Amino acid sequence: MRIVLGVGGGIAAYKVASLLRLFTEAGHDVTVIPTEAATRFVGVATWEALSGNPVTNSVFDDVDQVKHVRLGHEADLIVVAPATADLLARAATGQASDLLTNTLLMASGPVLFAPAMHTEMWQHAATQANVETLRSRGVTVLEPASGRLTGSDSGPGRLPEPEAIFEAAIALMQDTGVPAHLPLAGRTVTISAGGTREPLDPVRFLGNRSSGKQGVALAAAARDAGATVRLVAAHMEVPAPAGVELIAVETALQLREVMLAAAAESDVVIMAAAVADFRPAEVSGSKIKKRDDTADPVITLVRNPDILHELVGVRDAAGSSQLVVGFAAETGDEQGDVLSYAEAKLKRKGCDLLVVNHVGADKVFGQDNNSVVILSRAGAEPQSASGSKQDVAAIVIDRVASELSRVFPRT
Repeated sequence: MRIVLGVGGGIAAYKVASLLRLFTEAGHDVTVIPTEAATRFVGVATWEALSGNPVTNSVFDDVDQVKHVRLGHEADLIVVAPATADLLARAATGQASDLLTNTLLMASGPVLFAPAMHTEMWQHAATQANVETLRSRGVTVLEPASGRLTGSDSGPGRLPEPEAIFEAAIALMQDTGVPAHLPLAGRTVTISAGGTREPLDPVRFLGNRSSGKQGVALAAAARDAGATVRLVAAHMEVPAPAGVELIAVETALQLREVMLAAAAESDVVIMAAAVADFRPAEVSGSKIKKRDDTADPVITLVRNPDILHELVGVRDAAGSSQLVVGFAAETGDEQGDVLSYAEAKLKRKGCDLLVVNHVGADKVFGQDNNSVVILSRAGAEPQSASGSKQDVAAIVIDRVASELSRVFPRT
């Protein structure tokens, strides 16, 4: 995605460096346009180093490229942060006094402003009128956060956190249309995440250590690649990303029902959830008591359905070109190592790709980093990926897009 990031001349400009990094790490091409005042807070060299693109705020640089026209035309999204009272006023009145305001006038895609200023400036009738004018034209103006401002003052006017601006920007792109050049534009991706919980009684359950972090990262990466994303979430320790459809489930049987229904309308299905292999044969309607005059309870388990295998079977029976991706959390033992167990699972499940984790007490579950190997049913060489779970998700989604374009081209 091609993003123009306008930076206003406020003290909060330093926080926008983190927003820029979020955009670039998600794979977006970002051109930064600071105002002249903004360069007094953060220098041009910082923006160039973080974006990897040249930075200017003058309409007289690179005149042969007609940048004041081209940047607005080509941008898939324009984000302005911090949007000062001055910038909001100039945008509302259609001024074109520098490269940023020229670009805003030429914008053909969505525009998002993230205001930051003192409380009195934000609440002033002139600023509120300018915000209303911009919103009436279809521009998105976020509400500022409340909190500590410059000096000892506190109140509404604080720049929203970079993560909040990032999520709002990506959600805006989903709402206003996805550029056709994104690798998963026009595709629907259903992803399961988190860990299922199988109730023993109204209080207790059988569960696992999954936090949902990897599934959430996959959903965000698929969204950023242009897909319409449906996230089927069992228990998760992290929130779902903005711009995706969220369906909450608890048990493996609930997950199976939702995934089978959602898969019927999906180009890609990714089973990243940690699904319980077993569930109690009977669920007590009341809390199981610990009593001295009775024997300890014996819990009988029954096998849960193999959702991944069933999804593949339904796909194959329908003759669909759907891509099915599984995840395997494995540990080695005296009978085999992680990869040998994973290769056997790939044959048994029949999915197109299998993403393999080596799990353990301090590995993968609940951690921020991951290391995986991607196996292919077609026999391609195993592909390794490691780093943050966002890094791993980006590699997996890139592989998914590559497999779709190679094996299952658009119709």
